[in-house]
Amino acid sequence: MTVATSSDAYKTLKTKIETNQARVGVIGLGYVGLPLAHALHQGGLPVMGFDVDEEKPKAIREGRNYLKHLGSDMVTTLRDSKRFEATTDFARLGECDVILVCVPTPLGRHQEPDISYILQTADAIGKTLRKGQLIVLESTTYPGTTREDMMPAVFKAAGARAKDWVLGEDIFAAFSPEREDPGRKSHSTSTIPKLVGGVGKQATELAAAVYRKGIKEVIEVSSAEIAESAKLLENIFRAVNIALVNELKTTLTPMGIDVWEVIRAAGTKPFGFMSFFPGPGLGGHCIPIDPFYLTWKAKEFGCSTKFIELAGEINTSMPHYAIDRAAELLNNHGKAMKGSKVLVLGLAYKADIDDVRESPSFELIQLLEDRGARADYSDPLVPETWAGRKHDLQKKSVALTAASLASYDLVVVSTAHSAFDWNMIAKNSKLILDTRDAMRAHHTALGDRLMLA
Repeated sequence: MTVATSSDAYKTLKTKIETNQARVGVIGLGYVGLPLAHALHQGGLPVMGFDVDEEKPKAIREGRNYLKHLGSDMVTTLRDSKRFEATTDFARLGECDVILVCVPTPLGRHQEPDISYILQTADAIGKTLRKGQLIVLESTTYPGTTREDMMPAVFKAAGARAKDWVLGEDIFAAFSPEREDPGRKSHSTSTIPKLVGGVGKQATELAAAVYRKGIKEVIEVSSAEIAESAKLLENIFRAVNIALVNELKTTLTPMGIDVWEVIRAAGTKPFGFMSFFPGPGLGGHCIPIDPFYLTWKAKEFGCSTKFIELAGEINTSMPHYAIDRAAELLNNHGKAMKGSKVLVLGLAYKADIDDVRESPSFELIQLLEDRGARADYSDPLVPETWAGRKHDLQKKSVALTAASLASYDLVVVSTAHSAFDWNMIAKNSKLILDTRDAMRAHHTALGDRLMLA
């Protein structure tokens, strides 16, 4: 597999993109893939969505929104369009001129990268591979994945049919990191600047041309590896700074100093400071995972990423810190953790969304139960749990009422949904452990019944 710089295939695909004749296949219709498919569709391109979960194409066909934070209009717009369809039939990938890969990249049991979904997808792409296709990876991963892992897997699956095809001449590949932030109102997929780096200049130009159809600003970088690394830096930056304030929390709290007030005070400086806030642990599809992709890859080159690894250690320790504080609060009021009834407020990883990926609430509940407590949760956006990679709680959300609150020995604020009635929570809870500074207005009234964590 060699790399070329130009070809007739490049010119043909470029023309198809410019004239809105290029069909785009989006693999993975989740938090990244669905809004991306919508943005490109709105830009005039015909789009085909692929997912292994039959429920997603079915929901779209029925006009049902399965990602509530995106609103119902997105799904109905796609359903009603003749330029969009959703399927589980990956044999139809050959119909697509451009294929965007938006699949999960979790961590394995030992914090090692798991790119199995990328490789499985590459195998499916390779089986229908044809000349002139562009394949773009969006899933966050370590530098080199697009060039060294995904594309060799694609060519391997294509077999003898592709033995004389040249990457950059017959087939094109690029990396463009997703930058979704579920629930954020200030930006959407179409307004968040998009980085694009190809395996070769022609691939970069083709991928950028596709994204410019539905995204206002597209920035081309010199290679796929630059784009892969930039995505990691974005999330490592956040992970390290969150670790810093988490460590400050565990340091300042014994001194009787309110870390949230400290951060807000520092935030009044108009330059040289950016506010990050502590919490009970990291959640979401990026921050808890992405730094470990770089630390793993660094070992291949004999490099030690001590700073990143330390941040990871601090952040992953926060659920344990929160449970220690819960035990302390109970003990201060003559209660043991074992046998206590505890209600965790919020299962989603952040406020006002239904996204539970990597949410620290799951670990909080597990740790509470490991210590002998009887733990429940209440989340208006997550009515029940389902089996995940790490946890299978088999629980349903508890309705939040004055009576239900009063029945628990301790309430733990894990996610500060705006739908929660904080006045009712303050009035009817026996004890409250607040990991999100949600109860600030009630500090005086609650007194020693409230503890920050």
